[in-house]
Amino acid sequence: MKIQHIEIFAIRLPLHEPFVISYATYPDMPSVIVKMTTDTGVVGYGEAVADEHVTGESREGTFAVIEHTLAPAVIGLDPAEFERLHTVMDKAIYGVPAAKAAIDIACMDAVGKSLGIPAYQLLGGRYHDSFPITHVLSIGEPQAMADEAAQMMEAGYRSFKMKVGTVPADDVKRIQAVRGRVGDDIAIRVDVNQGWKNSAATLQAMKNLEACQLDWLEQPVLADDIDGLVEVKSKSATPLMADESLRGTTQMREIIAKRAADKVNIKLMKCGGMYPAMKLAHMAEMAGIDCQVGSMVESSIGSAAGFHVAFSQKTITSVELTGPLKFSKDIGDLQYDVPFIRLNEKPGLGISIDAQVLAELTEYRSGVGSL
Repeated sequence: MKIQHIEIFAIRLPLHEPFVISYATYPDMPSVIVKMTTDTGVVGYGEAVADEHVTGESREGTFAVIEHTLAPAVIGLDPAEFERLHTVMDKAIYGVPAAKAAIDIACMDAVGKSLGIPAYQLLGGRYHDSFPITHVLSIGEPQAMADEAAQMMEAGYRSFKMKVGTVPADDVKRIQAVRGRVGDDIAIRVDVNQGWKNSAATLQAMKNLEACQLDWLEQPVLADDIDGLVEVKSKSATPLMADESLRGTTQMREIIAKRAADKVNIKLMKCGGMYPAMKLAHMAEMAGIDCQVGSMVESSIGSAAGFHVAFSQKTITSVELTGPLKFSKDIGDLQYDVPFIRLNEKPGLGISIDAQVLAELTEYRSGVGSL
């Protein structure tokens, strides 16, 4: 089986509500979809959700890189030779992990379909039966965030991820408001998205949050400040998660060597796809570090890919892949059993793509190779 043709679609996924985090407000989510066709007629889908603030990629740049560099490089290759595919892509261009993730995911989908097995079987087989889903609270006024959390509790959610990262004192009020509303038995995870900038500001905030009993604090300092993570971890009892600080194996080695985090957030868009994500999980497991598979707010395609990785790896103990729940219209049909998700046993990513919705959401498209 060989990769014969790659179509690329630049789309925008409409959100129910704007998604607000420390460095941006998203009225919708820009994404790049890859449709890969093999010489045997098998079709696989992949996705790239670029983030200028995390991977240094834009949707426009990602589209161009796939069209002019990555797609021409992989045409004619066997999509099942994952190690070779990544070597070829890495030789073709440095970095651009979200663009590479789109190719990687499409290959996993196509190979799974060709063999009649779910993609998680390509990564070691299924380990977890289900995962609880965490509801993500965008940055808002303390009372509004508390009200949303209370409403989601009634829907069955037992854990919340709070987006913060503004003025630390204001964020403390947000966190205290939510904890006061949901009680002590609900899990609260706090994601600062680098917003507190440094260890000093973080440690000041954490002194006021000791009574809130957080599950963990995620990425309070700037991405490249791994030494800042070390200081926060050494001076706070709250478990610390690295997110933007972890992009690939280079950062994982430093985090392990410096014992800079208790947990790491693996995102396919940061590391280059499902195959590299599995490698990062193995590195973390050897170091005794728990993992989460996180989201860049992908459609059913990217979210399903993340779930297949998470379900296959013992050291991945939580997931935050809620993109499809936030969209008013999606191109795929990934199914949630809120507040849980249980993957099906369909081949590949296990989802169907609505060609009509894909066409409706497409702003521009291109193709490489022959059909």
